[in-house]
Amino acid sequence: MEEQKPKKRVKKRRRKVSPAKRIAIIAGAVIGVFLLIGAGMAYYLYNQVDTTVDRLNESAGLSPDRMNQQTISDKKPVSVLLLGVDRRADEQGRSDSIIVMTLNPNSDESAMLSIPRDTKTEIVGKGTMDKINHAYAFGGAEMAMDTVENFLGIPIDYVAEVDMKGFQDAVNLFGGVDVTNKFAFTSGEYTFEPGTVNLDGAEALAYTRMRYDDPNGDFGRQERQRDVITALVDKGTDSFSIARFNNMLDVLGNNAKTNVTFKDIRTLSSDYMTAFKNQSVLRLEGSGGKESDGIYYWNPDEASLDEVKSYLGQLMEQ
Repeated sequence: MEEQKPKKRVKKRRRKVSPAKRIAIIAGAVIGVFLLIGAGMAYYLYNQVDTTVDRLNESAGLSPDRMNQQTISDKKPVSVLLLGVDRRADEQGRSDSIIVMTLNPNSDESAMLSIPRDTKTEIVGKGTMDKINHAYAFGGAEMAMDTVENFLGIPIDYVAEVDMKGFQDAVNLFGGVDVTNKFAFTSGEYTFEPGTVNLDGAEALAYTRMRYDDPNGDFGRQERQRDVITALVDKGTDSFSIARFNNMLDVLGNNAKTNVTFKDIRTLSSDYMTAFKNQSVLRLEGSGGKESDGIYYWNPDEASLDEVKSYLGQLMEQ
């Protein structure tokens, strides 16, 4: 029998971490956790889940129209805006991770698009052209939804946001995640070697934040983000227990906000699960640079943006 090679641990560099701004974490983990919750629930846990989801809904701060969506209950194609928020103390924060996920339960297809945080676009409700991640800073999740709707030309039905602490706690709750790293690199205070590595919460954040040293730039970072999301959902499915389940509810209740209801979660876990697993990853091409105001912006290629908008529009109409 071939001897199994031990998994590699991440090497921690012995130096102080600079107080530079951290990059917000993968909000896509939120919807994956929701799907996991729905798949693992037993009847006697319903009240606990319902109470936690009520807390997530009450803290969302959205208008009645945004809170009373019926798309999932009607089992129609649905879009979810996933926001990873970087905030400190009582600050509103900025949505430095912006992912749009569309799921079609009729064709059993879904798509995920990551929007660069520096994308220059109209901030709906402010009447200005600015970085798309500033929409959340100016007007919270609702302004972010309005702005992304305008940018992509599709309705955004639901939103789920999570902060960095919530993601770290989720990864640590499941004892870390295993991912396959393609090349050696350093991010923050951690060095990642090629091969299978086990990441705790802090390491997972560092692993998903690096982009400048990646041969594929921001798209390489997006791929690492998806790998961590998949590993977390798979780990949760394999390691389900009532105690861990209750701890996950605490993590979500303290660090996440959404307009997805308890009933929606149950429907997602059944009627949308196949679509969730059959996912296409869309790529928005473009380029960035400093403009006359001295600020860096990223501008999408017009043809690429039109292609993405057309694909998402068709997926939402089937």
